[in-house]
Amino acid sequence: MELHFHKYQGTGNDFIILDNRDLQFPKDDTNLVARLCDRRFGIGADGLLLLEDDSSSDFNMVYFNSDGNLGSMCGNGGRCLVAFANSLGLVEGKVHFMASDGLHEATIAGEQVSLKMSDVSKINKKKKAFFLNTGSPHHVQLVNDLNNFEVVKEGRRLRFGVYGEKGSNINFVEQLSPDTFMVRTYERGVEDETYSCGTGVTAVALAMHYAEKTESTEITIRTKGGNLSVRFTAGQKGYKDVFLEGPATFVYKGTVEW
Repeated sequence: MELHFHKYQGTGNDFIILDNRDLQFPKDDTNLVARLCDRRFGIGADGLLLLEDDSSSDFNMVYFNSDGNLGSMCGNGGRCLVAFANSLGLVEGKVHFMASDGLHEATIAGEQVSLKMSDVSKINKKKKAFFLNTGSPHHVQLVNDLNNFEVVKEGRRLRFGVYGEKGSNINFVEQLSPDTFMVRTYERGVEDETYSCGTGVTAVALAMHYAEKTESTEITIRTKGGNLSVRFTAGQKGYKDVFLEGPATFVYKGTVEW
């Protein structure tokens, strides 16, 4: 079967995107998804996204990790899927779509996509870190000299050793200014460091505000793949009106056969 795909990236977090409104893609074929995402034997990507019809919103988002398994919410993936839907003429301006963690809204202007994330009502303080769920589970830990930190080694140790087989994404953070942080993320499902992680960037912004490392409610996050911004409203019951914003860029399109 011939497969037409588009490749998008959001600050270096890259995705294979398929228009699956005809529901022809075999979603239960884990090996196929993993092979397509393989950087040596396939197209290569951090994950694969399907755009499908949804009766209550503009479209439905289905996300697979690069290991071939269904993933939880992906912030950069959601932003890239909005850009893809816009390129198809399905949406413009303000968008609503369904994902694994519920309904999301977004706005698109050129390559800039602002995505509303889930509210966060609980942040758990650990011995040297914070844990919260921003649509996906995230461990957030401040470190020194992040550029030289062994992200993969320590991230893998925490991902499996502390959080077990189900795991968590692991974010290491260094503060650069009162409202700017640098982040490197070990992502479960990819089982490696990624250039950027949207739900991770969001988790870092909220955790740093919760930890009183910043008073700002609009935070700049620097990743290996570029800069993202997170803005939010803080209250007694947690964080709401959480928006992740940054570029979502078309890379190329092509055809493969399987």
